[in-house]
Amino acid sequence: MQALVQQLEEGQVWDLEVDVLVVGAGACGMAAAIAAHDAGAQVAILEKRERPGGNSSLSTGSVPGAGSRFQREAGIVDSPEVMVADLLRLSGEGELPQLTRRMAAISAELCEWLVDSVGARMALITDYCHVGHTIARLHAPVSRRGQDLVDDLLAAVATREIPLATNNPVQVLYLSAEGAVVGVAVGGAGVQTSRIGARSVILASNGFAANRELVKQHCGEIAGAEYFGALGSEGEAVLWGRALGARLANMQAYQGYAAVAYPHGSLLSWTTIEKGGVLVNARGERFGNEDLGYSAYARHVLAEDTNVYAVFDERIMTLASKEDEFRELVEHGGLKQAASAEELAALFKLPPQTLAATLAAFNEAAAGRAPDPQGRARFGMAPLTGRLWICRVTPGLFHTQGGLAVDTEGRVLREDGSVIAGLYAGGGAAAGISGRAGAGGYASGNGLLTAVGLGYLAGRDAAAKVRAGAAA
Repeated sequence: MQALVQQLEEGQVWDLEVDVLVVGAGACGMAAAIAAHDAGAQVAILEKRERPGGNSSLSTGSVPGAGSRFQREAGIVDSPEVMVADLLRLSGEGELPQLTRRMAAISAELCEWLVDSVGARMALITDYCHVGHTIARLHAPVSRRGQDLVDDLLAAVATREIPLATNNPVQVLYLSAEGAVVGVAVGGAGVQTSRIGARSVILASNGFAANRELVKQHCGEIAGAEYFGALGSEGEAVLWGRALGARLANMQAYQGYAAVAYPHGSLLSWTTIEKGGVLVNARGERFGNEDLGYSAYARHVLAEDTNVYAVFDERIMTLASKEDEFRELVEHGGLKQAASAEELAALFKLPPQTLAATLAAFNEAAAGRAPDPQGRARFGMAPLTGRLWICRVTPGLFHTQGGLAVDTEGRVLREDGSVIAGLYAGGGAAAGISGRAGAGGYASGNGLLTAVGLGYLAGRDAAAKVRAGAAA
């Protein structure tokens, strides 16, 4: 088996040399390339899959920004300090506490950069605060589709004439005699092997959620769930990191999703639950507190080991219909409706009396007339009234939130805290800001914040080293 990391041979001749080489063409990789290019570096991007995008394409495209001008224009007062408090309330301190604070500190700048410099068609979401946030601070494409953000990043890459090669998997990282990463070998089935030298390599190759062995090893509680993320998330960064003696951090953290529409495979918008809907099992009973959010609640849905259904009313359905993916799910028959709980139960052969009793108890709690049997405190638009809607759902694993330990510029760290020269990481390749374990610490936008944020920081820092070297 070919070694993942190799010492550079004396007299090595490169097929190509660049200042900054980016491995992976999701939001992290493209943000890194754009930032490095705009700071004066010669950049190239390699993507192992046949198309760019990765998990970023499958997301809602949401990036939190605390204190952005878009918030100020909407009359919303926010700050990085408030954002940090929100994130830590959900996740607790992770293994890289300085990273959470750094991401919050640059979050507003980042959202403004995406709009102003990248040309991303994003706007502040003011309809509601999503999981983990007490203030409306998510900036996203109007469609709530990550593919739109990816398309805008791709357009920015093309405008800058940054080379982007798909179907080019990186197999090896090359090290200098001093231990710095100085290039890569690209190869694989049907790919001519080439060696590319670089002053800096930025790993934006996503996480390890598609690597079932790594998931079992680090995220065992969700290992039985189906994986719904990008197929390329196979954990190369973790494997390279191990070979390099890099520190790994927050490896048990992940983003789950409690309500993937079955059998369609698209996300049932969590707006349906957050705004007052509930999840019930095949017995027509609720089985936990939906306030936990779409990520943390996924393992509870998995543990039910029965069919699970989301139930909400017409008003909530209308609100969720602002999202393109939800409208498509409706158009493709992914939801059904009825005039009463009993009629709704008949659609999926649920016990009608049990479902009616479950919804009645929930409505009493939502109206403030009784405590909620499951401890829920936020009820959105509930009590549920009028026509009811139902969708069968299944839990899923979307991406991992652990990876290579990095500093606040995205530089990869060894176990002893020293920097591996020439190597950066971001997005799923790096440790995230969702805490140490499980899915409970995942706030909406955490994944894209560290993807775009660490890409932006790493690209600028790598370019600064090029300028410093040229000036020396």
